[in-house]
Amino acid sequence: MTDIAIPQELLPADGRFGCGPSKVRPEAIGALAAAAPGYMGTSHRQATVRFEVGALRNHLSELLSLPDGYEVLLGNGGTTAFWDAATFGLIESRSQHLSFGEFSSKFAKAAAAAPFLGDPEVIASEPGTHPGGAVAAEGIDAYCLTHNETSTGVMMPLVRPEGAADDALVLVDATSGAGGLRFDPSQVDVYYFAPQKCLASDGGLWIAACSPRAIERIERIAGGDRWVPSSLDLGIALENSRKDQTYNTPALATILLANAQLRWMLDNGGLEFAATRSDTSSGRLYEWAEASKLATPFVSDPADRSRVVATIDFDDSVDAAKLAATLRANGILDTEPYRKLGRNQLRIACFPAIDPSDIDALIASIDYVLERL
Repeated sequence: MTDIAIPQELLPADGRFGCGPSKVRPEAIGALAAAAPGYMGTSHRQATVRFEVGALRNHLSELLSLPDGYEVLLGNGGTTAFWDAATFGLIESRSQHLSFGEFSSKFAKAAAAAPFLGDPEVIASEPGTHPGGAVAAEGIDAYCLTHNETSTGVMMPLVRPEGAADDALVLVDATSGAGGLRFDPSQVDVYYFAPQKCLASDGGLWIAACSPRAIERIERIAGGDRWVPSSLDLGIALENSRKDQTYNTPALATILLANAQLRWMLDNGGLEFAATRSDTSSGRLYEWAEASKLATPFVSDPADRSRVVATIDFDDSVDAAKLAATLRANGILDTEPYRKLGRNQLRIACFPAIDPSDIDALIASIDYVLERL
């Protein structure tokens, strides 16, 4: 740790750049405070909460431009809970997984552990890359992709594999990408995520945009003889979501904060507005790193560099851990790399809620510290 004090005029107006829980806009916190007396502490089966759940489902359908027949489901828990729910309720016999980082590998592990499923096919690549697209294969009924690998800052295009069986599903983990990356929803059957990233909310909820093909699979498995715990039963989640509620009491603040973010996105131009903000922020970081003598983008292929999570490597002469600690001491938070990646780097969120001007200030602050470390 050093005693470097970054001049106030260089500091970001808001120093939150975390890729775990994201920056929540102050306006959303204000909306929660204003709504709290008639909302917080209300039964999730009453109109006040069901209105917010219905609004969340409708706002997401609009933001993601979901095709006719797609439905938005939600349930308690985060993405980890949804991997378990999908293992029970979406994979019929055998799945294929593209694995290229910590989070994209976890769904494959959940499927491999399920005694009622065949061994999954795993197509892996090194951190900092992605394996390409899914590959159609006989016997595969679920192709499992990740839109944005949060641990490494790699994004990938979402394309249904050519030659896949008509009833096969494409399942996409979109936790850090949903609301910040463009995609064609017609290529995807289940686009699932937790709202604490681009939706600038809190945890405790999973959300899934499901195609008619996925709805049919959910209903068929739920109506069969496979044992499924009620808390992970997608048939129950579907039934409750259609009533604008969850099976058990949800995190009410999470729902309202996500709605506040969604309204802000939609009022300003929708997904194109949100994705453009992330493009601008990440683009400035990558441009700075490419021009720097001490920094470089971790992801070598520009097409694979995430627009919402930027990972920047540093020369061995720079102690990135000390750099991050110095930034933290000056109120610039959560720029440390993903703990299991083990690289000399910073990981910086570029979610839509983060103002690109604060990215400019972050870059200026990093330069100031680098000159003095």
